[in-house]
Amino acid sequence: MEGIQFLVNEEGEKTSVLIDLNEWGDLWEDFYDIMISRSRQDEAEVSWDELKTELGLNE
Repeated sequence: MEGIQFLVNEEGEKTSVLIDLNEWGDLWEDFYDIMISRSRQDEAEVSWDELKTELGLNE
């Protein structure tokens, strides 16, 4: 695949990937957004009103 390179270990197993961001930058942004979303899925939810209060936006 053009713009994609895999790094392999001594056994030939793929362990990492290099992505050409000039070619695949838009796709990378979508992938990154999904990773961030999944990493936060177990965090407690905060209502919009609570967040505004925390940020001092309720006036």
